[in-house]
Amino acid sequence: MTDLPEPTAGVFDGREHQLPVRIYYEDTDFSGIVYHANYLRYFERGRSDFFRRIGISHTELAKADTAFAIIRMELDFKRSARIDDALLVRTTYDRVKGPRLYVSQKITRGDDVIVQAAGEAVCITLDGRPRKPTAEMLGQLAPWLEP
Repeated sequence: MTDLPEPTAGVFDGREHQLPVRIYYEDTDFSGIVYHANYLRYFERGRSDFFRRIGISHTELAKADTAFAIIRMELDFKRSARIDDALLVRTTYDRVKGPRLYVSQKITRGDDVIVQAAGEAVCITLDGRPRKPTAEMLGQLAPWLEP
């Protein structure tokens, strides 16, 4: 069996995490345009891979009775994406206040902004109760927050 490369978890450009995404037929509606709800899936991948790249594992978080829930997501659609487009999911975590994490995201195609998002996640226990992020998690996230 050959050694296969790991899937990309994106790269950082300063504070911004960048995750390439390709649009497939399954992502589109009958008109060939990306179905609007799929942008939320791409944003989720961006947030998850941001954490993966800074060393925060969702598997390890679950072992520590910790997860995240999105409690607010504001979207501003600018353009349409279509099959075969190469997009870039751009994610920055801006600040942490108590159990809340504030995140800014956008998806671009070249210089064109497709959709922008402002979100708020809350750190929770596995049974759904809010909790503050651990000191270790805050330490890993601190260098990436707004100065």
